[in-house]
Amino acid sequence: MCHRGGRAHRLVCAALAASLLAASPLLPAQVRLPSLGESASDELTVAAEKRLGDQVMRDIRRDPDYLDDPVLLDYLQAVWRPLVAAARQRGDLTADVDALFAWEAFLVRDRSVNAFALPGGYVGVHLALIALTSSPDELASVLAHELSHVTQRHIARSISTGQRQGLLAMAGLILGVLAASRSHNPDAAQAAIVGSQAAAAQGQLNFSRDMEREADRIGLGVLGQAGFAPSGMALMFEKLDQANRLNDSGAYPYLRSHPLTTERVSEARARARGGSAPVASAGPSRLEHQLMQSRSRVLMDPSVQARRRLQDLDGEANGAAGKDRLPALYASALASLVLRDFARAERAWSEGQRLGSAAGVAADVRAWRDWTLLGAELSLAQGDAAAASRRLAALADERGRPQLLLRSQLAVAGGDSEQIKRQAEALQAWVSEQRQDALAWAALAQCNERLGLGLRAVRAQAESHAALGDLPGAIERLRAGQRLARSGSAGQDFIEASIIDARLRDLEAQRRQLIADLRGGNRQPREPE
Repeated sequence: MCHRGGRAHRLVCAALAASLLAASPLLPAQVRLPSLGESASDELTVAAEKRLGDQVMRDIRRDPDYLDDPVLLDYLQAVWRPLVAAARQRGDLTADVDALFAWEAFLVRDRSVNAFALPGGYVGVHLALIALTSSPDELASVLAHELSHVTQRHIARSISTGQRQGLLAMAGLILGVLAASRSHNPDAAQAAIVGSQAAAAQGQLNFSRDMEREADRIGLGVLGQAGFAPSGMALMFEKLDQANRLNDSGAYPYLRSHPLTTERVSEARARARGGSAPVASAGPSRLEHQLMQSRSRVLMDPSVQARRRLQDLDGEANGAAGKDRLPALYASALASLVLRDFARAERAWSEGQRLGSAAGVAADVRAWRDWTLLGAELSLAQGDAAAASRRLAALADERGRPQLLLRSQLAVAGGDSEQIKRQAEALQAWVSEQRQDALAWAALAQCNERLGLGLRAVRAQAESHAALGDLPGAIERLRAGQRLARSGSAGQDFIEASIIDARLRDLEAQRRQLIADLRGGNRQPREPE
């Protein structure tokens, strides 16, 4: 759960624990933690855990530090998806867990090294963790560990039966605590914690040492099955252990929630030496990881000073040569782009393009795609749609979410109605399968608006709000769509008008149920007369 993080996550969980205690006044101060052999369903049903996780994510998606960067998220998914598939192949997922949980990894813009598991199959990754790791294997080892906490139902086992009644009530506290903790005011965050028993209950929410060891053992098996090197876990432990000795500034909350005992580090090394060779995988290359490591470094710290330091990596002083300079040039070009120093960004990107072409980097399709997408981003930011189009046309791999969204921006910027229509069709096909993609819905809304399809634009805006967990915003947009349909100013799109009516009823029912759940009851509210 949220206890996986640093101060912000500890405060969240303490508040959640306090709400649990408030919801269950007869709960004893100390609750026995079930042994690993006990049924997790006795503690928290799969459906209840999913419901709690979904409510938590509704709040997190509205937090300013929740990050949907298409390029970086696509890379994270390339590491995450093989791990979930491997857990499925190994039989780590029961049928109900596999079917109900989200299995979603997401990004958090934060300079602290951390990752955390949430109820319902969600795993959060701080950008600083990606920036710290030096290979896909190291990043995958952390994700495999967190994934194993979810597949083994450790979260459910950490919550007692008596606490079950307050699960949705405790989820309602998250947004306030996150907002307070992000304000960098410890007193404001502490004020969100109610009850002197919260600290004691927090201890019940933390994973036990047995659970940590189990996550290590199962995570290592998942790592190898997915095609990553098992040595990645030992290397990551060693890196974190060294960082812990050299740095006690609070920048490594993962070390506090996952204490690196000598036993755990030794076991990881021994298992890596004795394990079988990993299954062949077409996962990310080291170069792609290094490029995304550079992207994380730029995006995790929005300060001008930090980005100016990264700009300076375009100089010869970094000591690298040939294609080895690409990660540094990527960081410099992206930092210059966000600082709107376009001339310097173009110089860094063009230099990397020359070095990469000479070294045959184009054979690494995904890494070269990421490099090319950066060039297209740069051209689009300068308003040069023709150059952005040329750079995108050079891609060997034309599919994927980052390409889809960038081409949509390009079509809208170019203003060609035929191109906009093609992109609207492509986006519509995408969101029909990826209904929770808020950025894709927003891009579709832009395309429809430019095509003069008012009702479709309004509905896409509503779906974007809904995907972000903003039900009031989504309902407001749908009601605006109803008014637009009744006025007749948007034309006679009867099919779209009926879809809007149906979605409005659906979202209003969802909102009523959420209100009922957060008030602690499971009864369906009566419809108004």
